[in-house]
Amino acid sequence: MPAIVIVGAQWGDEGKGKATDLLGGRVDYVVKPNGGNNAGHTVVVNGEKYELKLLPAGILSPNATPIIGNGCVVNLEALFEEIDGLEARGADTSKLRVSANAHLVAPYHQTMDKVTERFLGKRAIGTTGRGIGPAYMDKIGRLGIRVQDVFDESILRQKVEGALRQKNELLLKVYNRRSVEVEEIVEYFLSYAERLRPLVIDSTFVLNEALDAGKVVLMEGGQATFLDVDHGTYPFVTSSNPTAGGASVGSGIGPTRINRSVGIIKAYTTRVGAGPFPTELFDDWGIYLQKTGGEFGVNTGRPRRCGWYDAVLARHASRVNGFTDYFLTKLDVLTGIEQIPVCVAYDVDGVRHDEMPMTQTDFHHAKPIFEYFDGWTEDITGARTLEDLPENARKYVLALEERSGARFSAIGVGPDREQTIVRYDLVEA
Repeated sequence: MPAIVIVGAQWGDEGKGKATDLLGGRVDYVVKPNGGNNAGHTVVVNGEKYELKLLPAGILSPNATPIIGNGCVVNLEALFEEIDGLEARGADTSKLRVSANAHLVAPYHQTMDKVTERFLGKRAIGTTGRGIGPAYMDKIGRLGIRVQDVFDESILRQKVEGALRQKNELLLKVYNRRSVEVEEIVEYFLSYAERLRPLVIDSTFVLNEALDAGKVVLMEGGQATFLDVDHGTYPFVTSSNPTAGGASVGSGIGPTRINRSVGIIKAYTTRVGAGPFPTELFDDWGIYLQKTGGEFGVNTGRPRRCGWYDAVLARHASRVNGFTDYFLTKLDVLTGIEQIPVCVAYDVDGVRHDEMPMTQTDFHHAKPIFEYFDGWTEDITGARTLEDLPENARKYVLALEERSGARFSAIGVGPDREQTIVRYDLVEA
């Protein structure tokens, strides 16, 4: 049976949680292959809003087993706080599993994240300060601590000593902060060992066995294409690969087993933190999209930067991820706008670019070239087929589809999972 990957096609906050939740009842496993508790997503079930960070959105799907994959970095305190919060609201989290090979976020990672951002000043990246970047740095630098290490105190202590030898030098001599004690960190991790133990699995084996048995596996990428450390607007990116290729690595599912790559994309564009954003709005329309769309970060509460739909970004995301389908979200937010601009190309120093410029310098100077589409005033939240949409809304959707590099298989017309137009099945081939 198929493995399906869901990827954000912009700068995050596209509605991946809704897409996962919509499909969750039809899949057997939902895997989070990358990231940590730095990227929040909102899921609305029966009018109830759930804000998830580290946990996969599939945890709210009663039929699916949610797995935190080997490509993630896990803050144990945040993990159990999130589990406890869901259980207090009546959610069943008993199926949750965590890869033994996932890396851990230590308290000193959060410290390093915050002092580094402060040290960079005006050149700061705009991280969430949750230690995700430093945890991935340790992973790549072979100083990381994995989930499995928590169950072997001797190995754990050795790894903490090795990591702190470097961190304490930086904290004391560069950042003028106090050093961190080895025992403090070892005790921190050991305090979670018994609660963590029953959740830990060999996720690569479990997921491939499931596919062999005919089960459906959904990989729910965190962040988004243009925050990818290789394909994003570097250096204003995350520390992992939230693209389709990264989902394969972060779950242990080989690329030949993935038969659907689904891009999640808003009917407009948003971004949090620093970095170039060609269609960004600095006028009342930006404030309108922010307020109407509820564009405030789940994790930080920071207002998101808002702009019009960028078809150049969409085409590039489709190429990078090999999208078979797009899921367009938040179409309802545009209701009431008389004319809706869509970026179809860029002007870079007087030269038209129909595709993404090769260099970040050119992208930083890109100015949008717009086409304009007539808007609509009718309430579309009850639409369940494309034909239910007002004519102008339908024309807008089809115009985006034509310019974005993949078919629009689903269209979100409201926050609830039922408020979705499904044109093509996203599970069946």
